This record gives sequence, structure tokens and C-alpha cells, in this order.
Amino acid sequence: MTNEELILEKLERIEAQIQPLIKTSQKIGELKNDLIPLSNQAMALFIEQLTEIESGFQLEDFLSLMKETARNTQNFVFALKQMASIIEFIKDMEPLMKSAVPQIIAYLDQLEQKGVFRIIKSTVDLRSKIAAAYSPEDIEVMGDSLVAILGLAKSLADPKAINLLEKLSQIPAKVELENAKSIGIFGLASAGFNPEISQGLGVLMELTKAMGRIKPAEGQA
Repeated sequence: MTNEELILEKLERIEAQIQPLIKTSQKIGELKNDLIPLSNQAMALFIEQLTEIESGFQLEDFLSLMKETARNTQNFVFALKQMASIIEFIKDMEPLMKSAVPQIIAYLDQLEQKGVFRIIKSTVDLRSKIAAAYSPEDIEVMGDSLVAILGLAKSLADPKAINLLEKLSQIPAKVELENAKSIGIFGLASAGFNPEISQGLGVLMELTKAMGRIKPAEGQA
């Protein structure tokens, strides 16, 4: 093979190697020509937006923002990590929430049907009325009395006390005032032969003995 043929062969190999570079360069040129109009439009839009915020935008503020961003890079990284943890937690909780939310809704519906929310609303309205009718000092005094009343209610929780109160509450319904008559000494003596009166006097004696046991001790008011 002659030198001319060797040279031609090398030139062909070099041309084959350069050909992809030429095509890439052409594509880059075409891309550049396509991007120039878009970049011009983007720059025009950017300038237009800047003119709208020109009165409130200062270059010094932007530089200060960049400085603060650089100083708080670690804080931003920490915040992003925490955000990622929260997102992972939400993803883990999502299946539980899907099953729990219907149950919560059903439970709230039961409370609504039982009137619990209406009772709460009425309680809030009652507190508003109390606040409007009484001063804080009055409510404080009533609070002390309420504590004493709660202690009394605890004492009345005894079954014997409840039984006695239930029976005493039946007395007004059994009283026949239209049959009431004036009774003298002899009438009172003869009334002792009535079994109901005798039984009533016995009950009265037991109540009298019980009241005698609650007499204040010496030295007490």
C-alpha cells in the first residue's frame, strides 16, 4: 500500500471519529437557537415581575437573606430531616387512621344520639349565665359551700340514709290535711291507741334519739 493510500485511510478513520462530534455540535447549535427565544421571553417576564415588586425589593435585603441562609444552613438541614421524619410517621399512621377514623365517627355519632353534646352545650350556657349573674367573689364563696354540700352528699350515700330519705319523701303524699282536727289532752291520750299513731310516735322517738347524738360537744359553737 502506498503512502497516499495510508494517508487517505487515516483521514477516513479520523473523519469517522469526528463525525459524531460534528453531529453533536449541530444539535447543540440547534438547541441553542431554540432556547434563545425562550430565554428572551423568560428574561422579559422576569424583568416584568421585578418591576412589580421594585418598590418592596431591595438588593441589600436579598443579600441579607442570602447571608442568613448561609448562617442557618444547619438549621435548614435539621428542619428538613425533621420534616422527613414527620412524613414517615404520617405514612406509618395512615393505615391506622383509615381504620380508626370510622370508629371515631361512629362513637361521636353515638354520643350525639345520646345527647351528650347537647348536655355539654347546656352546661356551657349555664356557666355563661352564672358568670353574668354572679361576681368572681360570689362564685368563690359558693365554691366553698359546694365543697361542704359534696361532703354532705357523700354522707347521704349511706344505704340507711337513702332509705330514710326515700321514706320521708313519701310522707307529704300520705298527709290528709282536710281531715285535720283540733285535739286536746284527752284526744292526744286516746290517739295513742291508734296503731299508726303509735308507730309514728315510735319513729319520732328514734329520730329524737338520733338528733340527741349530734349535739355539739362542749366548747364547740
